[in-house]
Amino acid sequence: MKKLVEVIAKSLVDNPEEVVVTETEKEDCIVIELKVGQSDMGKVIGRQGRIAKAIRTVVKAASSKSPKKVIVDIM
Repeated sequence: MKKLVEVIAKSLVDNPEEVVVTETEKEDCIVIELKVGQSDMGKVIGRQGRIAKAIRTVVKAASSKSPKKVIVDIM
């Protein structure tokens, strides 16, 4: 899942070298944290959060076979 979020985020931003994705596994869920440059934050979130919601939807669909819930946090 980490690689998927990284590929999506790098394709959206102007400075792909500033994209940092970390994955933390807990008992019942996997937390993926996405950090981008301050100037690219609007491109990742989108108007009214539409792009952020779309990223979360794609990750949820990709992890549907996994027994753990996947959470995407944009920092």
